[in-house]
Amino acid sequence: MPLAPYLFILPYLLIFATFWAWPIVSSFLMSFKDSRLGAAAGYGLSNWQRLLTDEFFRTALKNTVIILVIQVPLMLSLATMLAVALNSRLLRARGLFRFAFFAPLVVGTVAYSAVFRLLFNGEFGIVNRALAGVGLPEVDWLNQPGPAMAVIILAMTWRWTGYNAIILLAGLQGIPEDVYEAAAIDGATPWQQFWKMTLPLLRPTLLFCIVLSVIGTLQLFTEPALITNSGPGNATMTLGTYLYQQGFRSFNFGYASAIAYAVAALAAVFSFAQLRLFGRDS
Repeated sequence: MPLAPYLFILPYLLIFATFWAWPIVSSFLMSFKDSRLGAAAGYGLSNWQRLLTDEFFRTALKNTVIILVIQVPLMLSLATMLAVALNSRLLRARGLFRFAFFAPLVVGTVAYSAVFRLLFNGEFGIVNRALAGVGLPEVDWLNQPGPAMAVIILAMTWRWTGYNAIILLAGLQGIPEDVYEAAAIDGATPWQQFWKMTLPLLRPTLLFCIVLSVIGTLQLFTEPALITNSGPGNATMTLGTYLYQQGFRSFNFGYASAIAYAVAALAAVFSFAQLRLFGRDS
């Protein structure tokens, strides 16, 4: 058997095994050890049993699900409308608008999180100044549970709407024009064309965006960590920030690994459910 092909791919295989495969296996094994005991720790289910009774884990899971249920449908609805608008022949300078709405993704997560923290600052933020300018009461955005959650949702929506709109726009451009021409000849209104033709034909692309958005939300870390610092009182603590606290503040890497695999399992379950519910006949 010739060895030349395997020698060519050997560097990749070594890098893959060192920096991807081995860390995954190692962290999975670590999830069964109490890392606080050091090298003397044996394998067991203590970390996984703790997940079932950990109040902070339940709080992080609840907050993550709240963001998921509110932010993802809101973002994808806006992205769909934006994609339809960007695909319209009536829109001039479409290239400019497409870049403008995609631009938020180019901004670094740390930079844009700092900007949102300043915008919604309760003392000198421009949002409160605007509210006061129109006679509305100011809101302590970052120090109240509800407003702090709203800031996280708004920040994520601002950043990811344009990204998903570009993906959906690519799906729209794959729909043949003669389908709409035939519908117009049959007397279908633009609204009917959108509901009866555009959305069904766009379903595979929309499903792709849903799965990516759900997985990304389950891993959410940057926004709650930098904008609200998981506060106030853990009101915006997510699975990602709780994993960070356990792993890199408490140095309980075994429990952090268990949380990571719990997040991976949730992402797999959500993705499989979406593919089963919305992926039929796609």
